[in-house]
Amino acid sequence: MTDAGAQTVIDVLETGVDWVRWGASEMHRADRCSGHGFNTALDETAFLVRHVLGLPRDSSPDWLRGRLLRDERAAIYDALHERIADARPVAYITGEAWFAGMPFHVDERVLIPRSPLGELIQQRFSPWVARAPERILDLCCGSGCIGLAAAMAFPESTLVLADLSPDALAVAAQNTEAYGLEERTTLVESDLFDALEGEQFDLILTNPPYVPRREVDALPDEFAHEPRMGLESGEDGMEHPRRIVAEARRYLADGGCLIGEVGAWRPELEAAFPAVPFTWIDLEQGGEGVFVVRDDELPR
Repeated sequence: MTDAGAQTVIDVLETGVDWVRWGASEMHRADRCSGHGFNTALDETAFLVRHVLGLPRDSSPDWLRGRLLRDERAAIYDALHERIADARPVAYITGEAWFAGMPFHVDERVLIPRSPLGELIQQRFSPWVARAPERILDLCCGSGCIGLAAAMAFPESTLVLADLSPDALAVAAQNTEAYGLEERTTLVESDLFDALEGEQFDLILTNPPYVPRREVDALPDEFAHEPRMGLESGEDGMEHPRRIVAEARRYLADGGCLIGEVGAWRPELEAAFPAVPFTWIDLEQGGEGVFVVRDDELPR
């Protein structure tokens, strides 16, 4: 849109409701993908407009009916333009993503939290985890959201956040500090289990890279803003999941379990480990490919 066109939009759209409607329409027109924590373009634009105006994400729609100052309208335009013209996901524009009912800082150094593991954390992994874990590992932790949410759910636990990316660990450290969990949390730069030799955990959580290389190349433009190393896992998507399942038993205490996610690649994981009795969880809030395996069910 030309500068003149932008100024016209800013002058004409007077209320928050106007901006939500216009933004959603422009999202559809640009064929943007709502795949980073939002189900629809309307949800995304409403969240973004509320953020720019400093309104809580669950605030009443009535607050969006009032007329906006011109500076407010210009700020909303800039944010929506970034989302629509650049295909930049909302979480990177706002610097925040919600996971398991908790806000986390995110930027382009980490994937945007969207794992269905959040549903299990809010249920304290019942009925699959019978006793509160004392030591938790979040492998391929990214922003740290999975491990930190689990540590909040189990306040007596200690946590290890492990990732190969120093940039991701810097974001995880920021989130660890934000929740005051520094004394209970250790951050480790590690290629999967390589730097964790001799460690034992009651619960290993992992949302590893599991997308085949060809599939990453075909993803919508929004995904190009995310670190590719957090998505891609070799030609078949199983490079990381195979290593994790093959090695996890050595790092689990007696009675411990591995809980992970492989999305649509459940058949590939089952084919790689035909003797492992994966338990696949039916998720009420959407998503697929979440499995649970006890220590004594994993390969020796």
